[in-house]
Amino acid sequence: MSKGERGSVVGVDVGGTFTDLVMLAGDGSVRLAKVPSTLDNQAYGVLNALDQAGADLPSVALIVHGTTTTTNAVLERKLSKTGLITTKGFRDVLELGRRTRPQPYGMKGTFRPIIPRDLRLEVAERSLADGAVHVALDEGAVSDAARELLAKGCEAVVIHFLHAYANPAHERRAAEIVAAIWPNDHITLGHALLSESREYERGVTAAVNASVQPLLQRYVDRLARELAARGYAHDVLVMNGNGGMVSARIVAREAAKTVMSGPASGVMAAAYTGRRAGVPDLLTYDMGGTSTDVALIRGAEAAVSNEIEIEYAMPIHVPMVDVRTVGAGGGSIARVNAAGLLEVGPESAGADPGPICYGKGGQEPTISDANLLLGRLVPPVKSRTDADKTRAVVEAVFTEKLGKPLGLNAMQAAEAVIRIANMKMAGAIRMVSLSLGADPRDFALFAFGGAGPLHASALARELGVPRVLVPCRPGITNALGCVVADLRHDFVRTVNQPLDNLNVDEVHAIFADQIATGRALIEAEPIDLTGIRHICSVDMQFIGQTHLLRVPLDNPTPDRATLQDLFEKAYFKRFRVELDEIRVNLVNVNCSVIGERPELDLSTLIDPAGRKATLAGALMETRSVVFDGEACETPVYWRDHLPLDAVIDGPAIVTQMDTTILIEPGDRAIGDTEGNLLITVGGRNAD
Repeated sequence: MSKGERGSVVGVDVGGTFTDLVMLAGDGSVRLAKVPSTLDNQAYGVLNALDQAGADLPSVALIVHGTTTTTNAVLERKLSKTGLITTKGFRDVLELGRRTRPQPYGMKGTFRPIIPRDLRLEVAERSLADGAVHVALDEGAVSDAARELLAKGCEAVVIHFLHAYANPAHERRAAEIVAAIWPNDHITLGHALLSESREYERGVTAAVNASVQPLLQRYVDRLARELAARGYAHDVLVMNGNGGMVSARIVAREAAKTVMSGPASGVMAAAYTGRRAGVPDLLTYDMGGTSTDVALIRGAEAAVSNEIEIEYAMPIHVPMVDVRTVGAGGGSIARVNAAGLLEVGPESAGADPGPICYGKGGQEPTISDANLLLGRLVPPVKSRTDADKTRAVVEAVFTEKLGKPLGLNAMQAAEAVIRIANMKMAGAIRMVSLSLGADPRDFALFAFGGAGPLHASALARELGVPRVLVPCRPGITNALGCVVADLRHDFVRTVNQPLDNLNVDEVHAIFADQIATGRALIEAEPIDLTGIRHICSVDMQFIGQTHLLRVPLDNPTPDRATLQDLFEKAYFKRFRVELDEIRVNLVNVNCSVIGERPELDLSTLIDPAGRKATLAGALMETRSVVFDGEACETPVYWRDHLPLDAVIDGPAIVTQMDTTILIEPGDRAIGDTEGNLLITVGGRNAD
């Protein structure tokens, strides 16, 4: 989209079950789409969503895409064949890892490095931690290694030398040699992707990047061709895991940064919505069909971490929104294990065949089926007769597979499934908040995803969270995040010096270089922006410790005393202990440069013309719903018809195209001018 140009803006997010799309047309109207994901080729799902929304691609000015291509490839180990060229004596760094284990107790579990040993080749070279060259680079060995990896069928290569963050000269020269031989540009330099110490984490991050680079490149190229063939004339932007966007033209260069792309877009939408609604401190809760993602937002800024471990021994140390995932989604399968205990997830029925209530041949009881039995959902069928048949099938399965082994009837088994699922999700929310030194009671719960608003009130009550914020379109919030996200580039540079010996002028110079580089990258994009800002921080530790603490800075020119004071305050806030006698070490200098896009009017996500004057005008039916073993006649409202200032006392159900919202007994929901619903837990009883 050329600067100054206006037209339709499309956000599309590919999830494990559905592909969601939101299109803000140039005339102010909104179009939505939700179609099954096509995981074998995500491009088909994107095109199907565009078709369902009736998008006229020649008139579309911008498409922003959140993808799970790299995430799925890493988790399923469906990766490109990749080789490694590394310092002599260090080929096994990626396999040795850290002194951790897959399970907290016992010695079970396995680990398989991304790059197998026969594709990890050594060359003579060595730089020291201070950057001094100890052994010169053997350029002939680099050339031989590249040819050997090509002969073995490698499509991508990693060049990862010891201490290259301190002196990258050998990596750069090796890249020049390999580039003259390699048939493509899938060459990853460890220091270029992540210029920080800790060779294991830097090496794994580079290995992930290289092994998904060809896959992502082929996908975005294929998608761009398909869109161009249908008349789309502009660039595609891809969501990164840090919550920012980058052009599809260059996204594959740092493909590892797109891991967690989908979850990050939802968190960005939550921060944006919360800021506009006057609720800047949020715990986000995204429950989809396959899994649940949770994150923390303070002051309308998402928590970003560069120490995410996507699975055991898979650290990806590039800045990403700190999202924690549990295997509990609407399609999560419930079962009685060999010990006679009820389990829910992580296996999922997915989109095909899906839960039993989908009517597509599913045979396993799921969370969605439990909600249907309890009266909280209705099956997606056209007639009451078909609905009764579907309910009878679900009840029979719950009785046979869960009720009989547990000594419960079908309804009791359904309630047990919901309680187990809620416990798992509450645990994830506690982890993401308490691990960051935050009390859940100080936040509101932002509920989204197709299944999130069904469980949000119960989770809030479990956690002591006083309020739940439900946005206009919870089921397509991730796609909305693609529409509202900014451009963003993150930079990390290792200094690793004791604070009392630190050259603060060097730190200031690093920040200045990072800011200038980020601005240049953002200004090169043909996107309309309202401004460019930067966020500076440092990673610090007490000398002798292994973990790092991120310390935010107000400006990029701090003095030594300010750094000491800020670190001590941050350490005390996190751990409630003072260690005055231990020296402080500054490890990394970090900067995020953000290109801010114009504000978008989201008030039309629900058509204002469809809203009724009174709450009674939105009433669809009254339905029997089970709460704590007791059936209760519960009003069901259509959200698109709710007046903006609606006040709804629980129990009640609010349903819409993309989700169902459960307001439990004793709770009160109030609408705001943005179209959100704010549920106060126990609010009705407070009168």
